[in-house]
Amino acid sequence: MTVLSYADSALSLLPPVMAILLAIVTRKVLISLGVGILLGTLLLNDFSALDSGRFLLESVISLLWRDGALNSWNLYILGFLILLGMITALITVSGAARAFAIWARNHIRNKRDAKLLTIFLGCVVFIDDYFNSLVVGSVARPLTDRYYVSRAKLAYILDSTAAPVCVISPVSSWGAYIIALIGGILTAHGFADTGHLSLFIQMIPMNFYAIFALLLLFCVAFWGLDIGPMRTHELNAVRGELYDESKGLPPGANVDLPEAESGRVLGLFLPIGVLVLATLYFMLSSGARVLSADGLAFSLIGAFEKTDVSSSLFFGALVGLGATLALVFIQGIAKPSVVKGVTLGARSMLPAIYILLFAWTIAAVIGQLETGKFMASLVTDNIPFALLPALMFVLAGFTAFATGTSWGTFGIMLPIAADMAMGSHTGMMLPMLAAVLAGAVFGDHCSPISDTTILSSTGASCHHIDHVVTQLPYALIVAAISLGGYVVLGFTESVALGLGACSLLFLLSLLWLKLKTR
Repeated sequence: MTVLSYADSALSLLPPVMAILLAIVTRKVLISLGVGILLGTLLLNDFSALDSGRFLLESVISLLWRDGALNSWNLYILGFLILLGMITALITVSGAARAFAIWARNHIRNKRDAKLLTIFLGCVVFIDDYFNSLVVGSVARPLTDRYYVSRAKLAYILDSTAAPVCVISPVSSWGAYIIALIGGILTAHGFADTGHLSLFIQMIPMNFYAIFALLLLFCVAFWGLDIGPMRTHELNAVRGELYDESKGLPPGANVDLPEAESGRVLGLFLPIGVLVLATLYFMLSSGARVLSADGLAFSLIGAFEKTDVSSSLFFGALVGLGATLALVFIQGIAKPSVVKGVTLGARSMLPAIYILLFAWTIAAVIGQLETGKFMASLVTDNIPFALLPALMFVLAGFTAFATGTSWGTFGIMLPIAADMAMGSHTGMMLPMLAAVLAGAVFGDHCSPISDTTILSSTGASCHHIDHVVTQLPYALIVAAISLGGYVVLGFTESVALGLGACSLLFLLSLLWLKLKTR
C-alpha cells in the first residue's frame, strides 16, 4: 500500500533537485532522471522496497496504458517524433536538404542571416511549442550547419521561439489553454462578463520574460553575443565540430544516409508545408467536433481551446510522411535508400524518446509528491502586495524548474495568484497572472526535465545537457530583467513603467554582454 509520508513537504523537492543537479554535473541524463525517479518512489512508499517496486511498475505501464485504455496522448507524441524522424531522414536521402544548403549559399549572405532566418521561422510557426521545436529544427538545421552555427545555438533559438511565442499568442494551443484557465478563474471570482480574450491580450505586455527573451535572442543572433559554454560551442563550430562528438550522436542525427544529387529545394518545403497545413487542419477539426458536441458555435479560439494537440500532431505528421514518400518515389530514389532512410530516421529519435519517457515518469512521481503544491504553499500573507507580482514570478519559475512543466505550473499557480489578488488588491490581478505565465516559461527554459527543452535539443540534434547549460545564462539574464520589471510594476501599478524598467535593465545587460564578448 502506498504511503504518502513525504508528499507536499520540503522533501518533495529532493527528487527533482537531485535529478537536475546530477544531470548538470554528470551529463548523464537518463541515469540522473533514474536516480530522481527511484528516490521519489521510495519517498512516496515510505522506503518500502516492495511497494516502491509495485508503484514504479504501475507508473511505467501508465505511460502507455492508463485507466483500462491506451494512453493516447503519450503514444501520439511518441508516434509524432518517430514520423518526423522518418520525414527528416527521407528529405536528406532525396537530396533536398543538400539542395537547400546550396540554395542558402547563394541567397543567405552569412552566419548572422542564417540565425535570423531561423528566428523568423520560429516566430511564424507558433501553433504549438512541440511542433515549433521539431519542425523548425528540421528546416533550419541544413542552413545553420552550412554556416557553422553550433547545434547548441540552434537549440537555444528553437527553445526561445517556442514557449515565449506560444505563451503570448492567443491562436495557439498555449494561448487557448491559458484563456480557458483564466476564464474559469475570473468567472469564479465574479468577472463573468469580462472578455477573456481581451484580458489575455491586455496581459501580453505584462509578460516581461517572453518579450525580453525574444529581444535578447535577436540581439544574441545579430551581434554574436556568445558567453560561457555557448561561446565554447560556437568556437568549436567554426572549426567544424557542430556538436560535442565525444558524446556520440545526438538525438535526430542522420549521418550515414546517402544523399541524391537530383534533390530540389521543393523536396524540403513541400513536405514541411503539407505537415504544417495538415496539423493545423486536424487541430481545428478536432476542436470543432468538441464544440459541436457541446452545442457551441465554431470559433478559432474555441477550436484551439478544445483541440486534441497530440493526435493532431500525429496525423499531421502521417500526412506529411505520405507527401514525402510520394516525392521520393516520383524522384526515382532507389527503394533500399528509402528503406534505410525510414529505418534510420525512426531510430534517430530513440534517444529523445528514452529521455522523454524518463521525464514523464519523474513528472508523475513529482505529481504524486505534490511538489508543485508545496512550492505554492510557500506564499505567505505577510508580504506587501507591491511585491506579489515579483514573488509569483519567482515561485512560478521554481515550480516549473522543479516539475519540468509550464502547463502544470499554470494550473497550480494561476488560481493562487488570483486568490491572493482578490484578498489584497484586485488591481494587481492581471499583473500577477502575467507574472505566473512569465515565471513558468522561465522555469521551463532552465529545467533539464522539461519536455519542451528536451524536444528543442532533439529538433536541433544537440546533446540535451549541452542545450541546457548553454541556454541557462541567457535565461537567467532575462529572468533578472523581468524580476526588476515586476518589482517596479508592483510598486507603481504601471505597466509602462514596468516595461521601462525592463528596457533599461535590458540595455545595461546588452552593454555587459558586448563587453563580456569582446
